[in-house]
Amino acid sequence: MTNNLDTLATALYATTDDLLKERPDLAPWRPPVGIAPRLSDAELVTLAVMQALLGFTSEARWLRHAGAHLRHLFPYLPQQPGYNKRLRKAAGLLRQITRILATTSSVWSDDVWVVDSTPVECGRSRETVKRSDLAGWAQYGYCASHSRFFWGLRLHLICTLQGLPVAFALTGAKADERDTLLDLLAAEPDLLQDRTGQTLIGDKNYYGRTFEHELAKHGIQLLRPARKGERQRPGAHLFKPLRQVIESINETFKGQLDLEQHRGRTPGGVVTRVMQRILALTAAVWHNDATGQAVLRSLTAYDH
Repeated sequence: MTNNLDTLATALYATTDDLLKERPDLAPWRPPVGIAPRLSDAELVTLAVMQALLGFTSEARWLRHAGAHLRHLFPYLPQQPGYNKRLRKAAGLLRQITRILATTSSVWSDDVWVVDSTPVECGRSRETVKRSDLAGWAQYGYCASHSRFFWGLRLHLICTLQGLPVAFALTGAKADERDTLLDLLAAEPDLLQDRTGQTLIGDKNYYGRTFEHELAKHGIQLLRPARKGERQRPGAHLFKPLRQVIESINETFKGQLDLEQHRGRTPGGVVTRVMQRILALTAAVWHNDATGQAVLRSLTAYDH
């Protein structure tokens, strides 16, 4: 493990521990009478983030690695079934920590956002599709970036230009990106509080006069490439370099945080594993921002 990751883990643990002391209501519910867990919730969050940053998609392999190399940080480690169960129950805490780290970062106030969606594949065989607990939520969809069909979900993500996640949603593969974006903004009106002239950059799928009118009511100016048959739109010269920004964020999730190797088999399992990766990216940006390092979209500084 690198010194960067060791420092990040320590900072994340201390921040989470302090938060849970101030807000014990954020911790996963457990009976008031019973055996206290030997792995604290703050340690659980830190362990989950380190698993994502170090690229372990198997929880069993991760716990064996942590037992061999990270005992100085985690004197006690649970068995894989216990780790999995506690992590799924902590999905709400992961989300809360993600937002707190994001809002305490200086790049949270960025007045330019990018929006995009990326596939979250959940199965390939016909038998998996028929028997999966995700049936009814997961759907067949098409990924234009890779020219392929897939069965699963879509992760819709609003980020700053530095790659800091601002808001996200998981939907079926066929969900309309425009409707999902408007639902995200309606569900979290505080996102735009005290923000005037927010600019949102999206691809050609974010189109439509009514859609843009709805964004304008939120105080958002949409920048996107012109569709076939449309006049050239303002800011067209910016789209090529900024498109690379969006692609680099998606590549971080897929290539470095192994988003499509999440191994979730139930709705709760998939949500938790996606949240784990969003928190990992947020924690990396937050830590670099707090320590005065260059804010990373790539996580290579935290590799093995």
